[in-house]
Amino acid sequence: MNRFPVIIDCDPGVDDAVAILLAKQLPELDVRAITAVAGNVEVEKTYANAHKILHVAKWDVPVFMGAAKPLIGAQITAAGIHGVDGLGGVDVPGTVIPPAPQEAAWDAIYREAVAAKGELVLIAVGPLTNLAIAFGKYRALPELIKRIVIMGGAATLGNTTPAAEFNIYADPEAAEMVFQSGVPVHMVGLDVTLKSYLTAAEVDEIGAFGSEQAKFFHSILQNVLAFSTKLGLPGVSMHDPAAVLYAVEESLFTAEEAGVRVECKGRITRGKTVTDLYSDAQFPEKNAVVVTGVGDIIAEGLKAHHMCKSREEEQARVKELLKKY
Repeated sequence: MNRFPVIIDCDPGVDDAVAILLAKQLPELDVRAITAVAGNVEVEKTYANAHKILHVAKWDVPVFMGAAKPLIGAQITAAGIHGVDGLGGVDVPGTVIPPAPQEAAWDAIYREAVAAKGELVLIAVGPLTNLAIAFGKYRALPELIKRIVIMGGAATLGNTTPAAEFNIYADPEAAEMVFQSGVPVHMVGLDVTLKSYLTAAEVDEIGAFGSEQAKFFHSILQNVLAFSTKLGLPGVSMHDPAAVLYAVEESLFTAEEAGVRVECKGRITRGKTVTDLYSDAQFPEKNAVVVTGVGDIIAEGLKAHHMCKSREEEQARVKELLKKY
């Protein structure tokens, strides 16, 4: 087993919570820190939520507060989906009082990158503001990061707008800085994550496992599930968990190298991740790996479904990881 150091940069957020619960069960991930950023809700709430999730997970990982607003422009949130508190209004068992923030997220990222001696992997599943600030403050940082796996963007579609996915739209300038940082960026976008969903029955199945984590998982997903059903979707998309799984099991996804730029000025396309995957005209360099597909194994595994007849060992692994909730 290849165990590697990781920082999870996130904006919890319901699917962020599921991603953190999943990350704990992946022995390959040596999670050195969780850094919180404004996104789904305000940064004070994402910071507190990270502590709440870790409390439920019974996991001791340091949490650092990051940016409260994007580099440019007004903050947007997804409180209409995740709830005003970011966790669907679900009370966490026991009193969780997060400590007063000390070290800033970008300083913690740099410190851990130096300590990891070029092996640190960043899994970023929220707006990329913390990473952009870190790269701006510490010019040597790109050479110390092995790769960045992001949940964000898409090659073909958007959700916050017809052109843009939420995490990128929330801070396009930060996203462009990250894509142009020189660090290998692996983009797990909507093209893939919309295929990785849990139906209502499957959410109930996991909730029935009966553990504190399973009950928490079931409770926080109810509002998002209702929202997804209202939109006519087959289930609730596991956006952020898909990125965490990709960080460990790249072989279960399909991906292509591509040039990616982030549109920062377009009147109706701001926040779009523009890729050259399907274009005759190409960008000067292939600065990203764009994940383009997710096999039945991952899709079914994320749904905690029964095994397919093919590639049974891989599907069983994913299913068992999810059932450790």
